[in-house]
Amino acid sequence: MNRTPITREQALALFDLPFNELLFQAQTVHRQHFDPNAVQISALCSVKTGGCAEDCAYCPQSAQFETDVKASKLMDTASVLDAAKAAKAAGASRFCMGAAWRNPKPRDMPKVTEMVREVKALGLETCGTFGMLSEDQAQELQAAGLDYYNHNLDTSENYYKEIITTRTYQDRLDTLEHVRNAGMKVCCGGILGMGESRTDRADMLVTLANLPTPPDSVPINMLMGMEGTKLAGKARIDAIEFVRTIAVARLLMPHSMVRLSAGREDMSPEMQALCFFAGANSIFHGEKLLTAANPGVDSDAALFAALGLKPMDLATRSAEAA
Repeated sequence: MNRTPITREQALALFDLPFNELLFQAQTVHRQHFDPNAVQISALCSVKTGGCAEDCAYCPQSAQFETDVKASKLMDTASVLDAAKAAKAAGASRFCMGAAWRNPKPRDMPKVTEMVREVKALGLETCGTFGMLSEDQAQELQAAGLDYYNHNLDTSENYYKEIITTRTYQDRLDTLEHVRNAGMKVCCGGILGMGESRTDRADMLVTLANLPTPPDSVPINMLMGMEGTKLAGKARIDAIEFVRTIAVARLLMPHSMVRLSAGREDMSPEMQALCFFAGANSIFHGEKLLTAANPGVDSDAALFAALGLKPMDLATRSAEAA
């Protein structure tokens, strides 16, 4: 299907709208495609932590930084299954597995595909984030039953070199192409508050919206400046600007799940409520988000109760997507 490309100017015009007008437009579009009171609950398990060769300025799992994160080996499938069962019991409908790799090695793929098959058999949606993928690796993961593959752009192409030097922006786009060609759904977003400008945020969203197929899932993360990383101590992004970015993401990608991801531990209930009103409709459950703190299940249950939100039903979501 041919689509008219979205421009930077169009995205910036949305950012510049009065806040109430922007949120009204975003909520209107959101209601056209989703139940406004349903939020998908996902869980994330770090199946291989630390020791990554990349130099992502925000990441405590990089071997190039002195942080508290200790490198570990790939978890065994039984332990991953225990985590997935616990996540499902706590209300999660999607289970995401993350490994701190530049890219999976051939010896890792049999273990990873086994994890995917076993988690899929529990009736959960499966998502993986294992670094860059070759065409063959993407095909292997799809054959094992991986529903989504997460590979974030992180920021704009222009600002990218300020954040990462060990892989290129095109490397990331190539992996997204391999994922799409394999028939998996793309989960791709970025991180706000790394020193980028509003134009950088607009450019990132425009790049995502103009992909051959916009990502089915768009994680929007708020930087958590972890000790030992290059971005430790970075001033937090303005809360209103963060909510604006959620709203612009919703307007540019009306059919996508907009995921409120890292940083929720530092967001007030009011800020999260504004994000949901602006079009965010997916969160991560659990005490940890890879290596960073995340609101606990009880805290999220209280927030859902206060806002009248309910977990998204996968069957209903599938019907809407069709």
